[in-house]
Amino acid sequence: MITEVRSAFQQLYGEEPLLVRSPGRINLIGEHTDYNQGFVLPAAIDKAVYVAVSKRMDNSIHLYAQHFNEQAVFDIRSLQPQPGWPTYILGVVDQLQQSSYALTGFNLVVAGDIPVGAGLSSSAAVECATVFALDQLFELGISRLDMIRMAQQAEHRFAGVQCGIMDMFASMMGKKDHVIKLDCRSLEFAYEPLELNEYSLVLFNTNVKHSLASTAYNERRQQCEQGVAWVQEHHPEVQSLRDITLPMLSECVFPRNPLIYQRCRFVVEENLRLISVCDDLERGDLVQLGKKMFATHHGLSKVYEVSCKQLDFLVDAVREEPSVLGARMMGGGFGGCTINVVKKTEVPSLTAQLADSYKKAMGLELTTYLVQTADGTSVIT
Repeated sequence: MITEVRSAFQQLYGEEPLLVRSPGRINLIGEHTDYNQGFVLPAAIDKAVYVAVSKRMDNSIHLYAQHFNEQAVFDIRSLQPQPGWPTYILGVVDQLQQSSYALTGFNLVVAGDIPVGAGLSSSAAVECATVFALDQLFELGISRLDMIRMAQQAEHRFAGVQCGIMDMFASMMGKKDHVIKLDCRSLEFAYEPLELNEYSLVLFNTNVKHSLASTAYNERRQQCEQGVAWVQEHHPEVQSLRDITLPMLSECVFPRNPLIYQRCRFVVEENLRLISVCDDLERGDLVQLGKKMFATHHGLSKVYEVSCKQLDFLVDAVREEPSVLGARMMGGGFGGCTINVVKKTEVPSLTAQLADSYKKAMGLELTTYLVQTADGTSVIT
């Protein structure tokens, strides 16, 4: 990838670029906790976006996306959201200008090997790669945390996606052989060891994306907020589900609406599970990690109700497999991937077996990705 990006840049612009790599991410456990000010446990992975840049002496931004073989040119003085891939780059430039950083035009080539649409945050990687590259190119001296916030705002303002901060944080701050325990309220974080030894992280992509995902997401957020409001009537010190205990939910929410109680209970339990998983990782107890991954999937499927028949099929299919320690759906729900902890020697046979049974049951192809943890955004020398 590095050779390809450098070569494409040299052919287009006739000069040597600054090169930056920014990875995609997985989330080991902690789903739908981010917008409830809870904890998440992501890691950067060994699939990434690569950006090559150089300065121009005018106000033109020249972009080339290698994956799409598309070029685009914009004026840095009049940026607007665009359809497709350029908007993620331009949104970052807009954020830099909003923060009063002085930029000229630039040339940029973007490429990558993060599967698009698999829930591995390719858009966040593009944004993080861009802001990091421009910070280096123009010697702006921006902290990583501020770059993360700018990447998130670029997604909000230009891409129109009201995402949490986890994707950008994991891409920018990842550390090989570790996950990040991120407090989504304070942004305090700690690295927890992820030593898989004879096991691998395997993603099985359902290759479905259901249209009701965004509607259900907004509905779940509203249900969580309503639950918090009812608890606050009796416990005014509470700020979010992060501060709420199961007895509080039983007292304040269940009598008024059992469904809202159910949604809130999943989030409270998921935060507790995540904190417990961190203890498991520090002890190197992958068996307990796996059990909690299965428990999380049960909660997402039956309590929070954001799974789908394809995700449930893939988790149920590996539940009794001796080579699989744990599995769960990963991401917002209604499609995307399951994340699995699988014995390395058994990955090929399990993959073949699952692809066959999934095709027969669901009529869909199964795509498999093996991923490893990796370091976060950096310059390639």
